[in-house]
Amino acid sequence: MTHSPRGRFITVEGQDGAGKTTNLSVIRDTLEQSSIQVVQTREPGGTPCGEALRELVLNRRDLDIAPTTELLTIFAARAQHILQVIEPALKSGRWVLCDRFTDATYAYQGGGRGISLDTIAVLEAMVQGTLQPDLTLLFDVDIDTGDARARQRSEADRFESEQHAFKRAVRAQYLALAQRNPQRIKVIDAAQPLEQVVHAVRSQVKAFLGTVVDE
Repeated sequence: MTHSPRGRFITVEGQDGAGKTTNLSVIRDTLEQSSIQVVQTREPGGTPCGEALRELVLNRRDLDIAPTTELLTIFAARAQHILQVIEPALKSGRWVLCDRFTDATYAYQGGGRGISLDTIAVLEAMVQGTLQPDLTLLFDVDIDTGDARARQRSEADRFESEQHAFKRAVRAQYLALAQRNPQRIKVIDAAQPLEQVVHAVRSQVKAFLGTVVDE
């Protein structure tokens, strides 16, 4: 009996208004052009339980959610997501494309909320084990541009409504993560015109596909 090779795990990160949503379809299209089966999902969310917890964390402004509660809720959603969606897809040979993953937790709850990165790392190990993305595209844009884009898109959620200091800390932590993990995290200058961003995204995905073929 032959088994499908394990799929690859690609995540998309960036502060609000950086253009992640727009480029998820570009990534998926590039993968599918290479005959790769893609499972697209998001965090928090991805499962019925996760989506309920997403609504709690992002939109329930009537609740005074403590930073630690926020952190644990996000990891609870992630545990369910890994169990029900991510690991089954990867084991079946499909590739997973996820809008945000644990880098977002380091950026938002670590950088933004000021929670110890060591604390986040303990929960990461508990929930994920050895699971890590194979490739992460980080869409980076200055805070003012990101805010302007986010306002045009939809009503602001709890994180989009935060002050500039919070958003600067999130961006700084994202860039610090990229500096520490240059092999996995590829920074995309999302302030460029859309055509250039799309070109950069396709180039990074194709380069990654080349490394998979060479294995």
